[in-house]
Amino acid sequence: MIAQLFADYLRKAAKGGLSVPDAMTAAAELADAGEHHLAAQLYRTWIEACPGDPLLFAICFNLGIILMQVNDHQGAQAAFQRAIEANPGFYPSYISLGNSCEAAGAKNLAVEHWLRLSGELSVITRDNIGHKLSALKQVGRVLEEAQSDEAAETVMRQSLDVDANQHEIIQHWVHLRQRQCKWPSVVELPGLPVSRVMANMAPLAACGHGDDPLLQLAVAQTYTSTLFGASPVLGPPPETLAREDGARLKIGYVSSDMRNHAVGYLMVDLLERHDPNKVEVFIYYCGINVPDATQARIKAASEHWRDITHVNDRVAYDLIRQDGIQILVDLNGHTQNSRTALFAARPAPLQVNWLGYPGTMGSWFHDYIIGDEFIIPKGFERFYSERVARLPCYQPNDRHRLVSPVVPTRAEEGLPEQGMVFCCFNGQHKFSAAVFARWMAILSQVSGSVLWLLSAPESAMGRLRQMAAENFGIDPSRLIFGGRRDNVSHLARYPLADLFLDTVPYGAHTTTSDALWMGVPVLTLPGKAFAARVCASLVTAAGMPDMVCASGDEYFRRAVEIGNNPGLVAELKARVQANRNTCTLFDTDNTVMRLEELFDEMWRDYRSSGRPRPNLINVDPVFQVAATATPEMLDGMGFEAYRDWYREQLVLRGHSAAFLDEG
Repeated sequence: MIAQLFADYLRKAAKGGLSVPDAMTAAAELADAGEHHLAAQLYRTWIEACPGDPLLFAICFNLGIILMQVNDHQGAQAAFQRAIEANPGFYPSYISLGNSCEAAGAKNLAVEHWLRLSGELSVITRDNIGHKLSALKQVGRVLEEAQSDEAAETVMRQSLDVDANQHEIIQHWVHLRQRQCKWPSVVELPGLPVSRVMANMAPLAACGHGDDPLLQLAVAQTYTSTLFGASPVLGPPPETLAREDGARLKIGYVSSDMRNHAVGYLMVDLLERHDPNKVEVFIYYCGINVPDATQARIKAASEHWRDITHVNDRVAYDLIRQDGIQILVDLNGHTQNSRTALFAARPAPLQVNWLGYPGTMGSWFHDYIIGDEFIIPKGFERFYSERVARLPCYQPNDRHRLVSPVVPTRAEEGLPEQGMVFCCFNGQHKFSAAVFARWMAILSQVSGSVLWLLSAPESAMGRLRQMAAENFGIDPSRLIFGGRRDNVSHLARYPLADLFLDTVPYGAHTTTSDALWMGVPVLTLPGKAFAARVCASLVTAAGMPDMVCASGDEYFRRAVEIGNNPGLVAELKARVQANRNTCTLFDTDNTVMRLEELFDEMWRDYRSSGRPRPNLINVDPVFQVAATATPEMLDGMGFEAYRDWYREQLVLRGHSAAFLDEG
């Protein structure tokens, strides 16, 4: 039937007797049947027969779309170019031409086409504004992916100048400024006051903006409600699942990172040690298809491995329901490739936020967050939408991690043979003006010392070097940017460092346990928010509580004291190494046992009392207050002072602050 349909339409097209609507309908039917090459042939025949038709551009455009679907990117580019020649005012052709160039690997050419379109749209109409924004968005995305951060930020700023109400663009713009160490990262733009920038930040960006747990709750809550609404997406909450006495709990872990990734490295040993007599473990993987050694270990340890990467939320929802999952654990949270919409559909009776994202989800569909007594102390529960559950230490670890036997020399890593090596292997988006100032003050007091950082986009590295020289009088060569390495090689070079200096308000997480496992002491200053307290929790769990500072001044003094005392460096390294086999941080067996007990407690509470009520707040007043605080003001502010300040500011604006006194 398809063959006959094609033959009939092709004959009409060749004679110039096929109307544009009929040609489009026929091509769509062929494509829907999987016959894209026949659809393309029909369009080409029509174009050859009707080169002067006023709607030639539409047929050429559709031909390009068909060819892109079968990865004929060169053919698609030619079709889009022909469409532009036939009708230069049909702007979608420029967008798609850029898309086809990008798909063919010619990203620079794609950017040229999109910028050409943006520059030509000078007449202000609704359609022109839409096309201009689309072009700028594409340019910004490609430049950001290529780590051309300065150029990407400029393009996104232009886009916001056209329309300040672009939630996604604001998110990327703030992140780019953080990644480039442009402080303050959140600034006012025309038509976009600071409070609105904050309200549109991505949750991860809020973690790095300031030590403001209330703001982070408000940002997460706004982000979640904006994207996922306030009611179930696919269906009502599932009914209570029966569990016979002594039966195993069915636990599901959802993650895109069960591979060579920070989360995969942390989880693999725990998954290998789960007690199969207590829990039945299901892994729902939603990440890239790049099998590796970590994923192989996780698959081998998992009773059930389900790849849901390429299935939609409806199918994944049904699968989880069919598996009878009782507790579903979100190991992504507000991070890349998450399946938050799936959790919003609530496929399991209880849903838990753990490990992947350092803070509250601000959702109505995550029932628990797992932390520990240090990360979420008593009284801090008010900053989390979830009910707080606690492990002895929030972070699991792998006692069988692979480390390259090839240990580089200092010279091979570009480090001086002699002298103190401070390091911080956190991403530059975690740096802040206050932290960098402390680091430079430390270098000024420790002769011959260097600060070893990870390489970053040149705009960030150049800015840090320039600030070191111009603002602090520090030779920029004392900032050494190490190249990126695979994980086994990266771990092997850790011992070249003498002291890891943590960041605040967004501290080291996996990088902390990596440093401690490799025998490098970590100095940290905890704040009030989740992301600002993880490092101190890990350092304490590693048996090094004296490396947790109470103030910025103490952080500075301790770093200088250690930096000027090689004997103390050796003593600290020896202590870290000696603690490895006995400390809570690396006691994976105890972590697994306690986690299984937590799951059992959650299920018993659910059976007796139902799921916890989410702790959601009125976010607008919080954004108004948060916009009046600078990161420097919040840095080092104690919990009581912080709570009192927020209470005073809310009351001044006529809002209730009673929730601040709730546990």
